[in-house]
Amino acid sequence: MNKPLILVVEDDPPIRNLITTTLKTNDYRYLIAANGETAILEASSHNPDIVLLDLGLPDIDGVQVIRTIRSWSNLPIIVISARSEDNDKIEALDAGADDYLTKPFSVEELLARLRVTQRRLSFMSAEMRSASSKFVNGKLQIDYTGRCACLDNQELHLTPIEYKLLCLLSKNVGKVLTHTFITQNIWGRSWDNDVASLRVFMATLRKKLEPEPESPQYIQTHIGIGYRMMKVE
Repeated sequence: MNKPLILVVEDDPPIRNLITTTLKTNDYRYLIAANGETAILEASSHNPDIVLLDLGLPDIDGVQVIRTIRSWSNLPIIVISARSEDNDKIEALDAGADDYLTKPFSVEELLARLRVTQRRLSFMSAEMRSASSKFVNGKLQIDYTGRCACLDNQELHLTPIEYKLLCLLSKNVGKVLTHTFITQNIWGRSWDNDVASLRVFMATLRKKLEPEPESPQYIQTHIGIGYRMMKVE
């Protein structure tokens, strides 16, 4: 697997040096930006594969950087921030971030997040090359054209909402989807009662999808934030 080009957006020199040294030691290619304007310029001109983004930048807030990049690109954005409140995480994820790593962080966790993102990039690339209308993840298969899903070659009997949820998660495999993102895509709005309904539908979907509900393989809950479909090897 070729190492991706990573844009490091961090204004704190010690943290920036830690990240770049880690990348260099592990043979990653990287670019550096110390503020939001430079980050946007580098992202648009060099088309990196992954962005590592601090939110507390000296010129513009990192969330605005996310929104700007999202206006033209779906490249993976991993936030690395000292902001640890759920509201901050939700705002960044709703703006389009793919993952969120809280400072202080370990080098091992950073590398693990990068490996997960690389696998997702490879998976998405393979999907695009095959131009297939089918999704396969472990024993789960979804036929988007036929509008049906199977688990271990047995058809899943899903309600229309459950099927829409499954498709939305599968098309964003490996990415945390916030409650707001999901409800807006499923119901076209995001009200408190929609989030409550989402939890109910997700619980019924999991009963049909997970062979062992106490040890979920496919759908991971991020409490207070949302859900993620995991890639099953």
